[in-house]
Amino acid sequence: METIITIHIEKLPEGVYLATSDTFQGLVAQGRTISETLEIARDVAKMLLEAGQEPEKDFLLAQESFDYPLVVGL
Repeated sequence: METIITIHIEKLPEGVYLATSDTFQGLVAQGRTISETLEIARDVAKMLLEAGQEPEKDFLLAQESFDYPLVVGL
């Protein structure tokens, strides 16, 4: 089963990247690169899905942000 989760990625002043999701509470990941951050976000999303948490379906996202659709397979 695959789930698409939209995440927001931003570069912090410390030089690391932070990924969060307005549609999936509890999804927070931080990495040194965007690629590493996405990998960590995918792992966190898998753990949240396995724990029974579901992303919100009817959330409208802001247009002025860097969003990435994260596909998570179980």
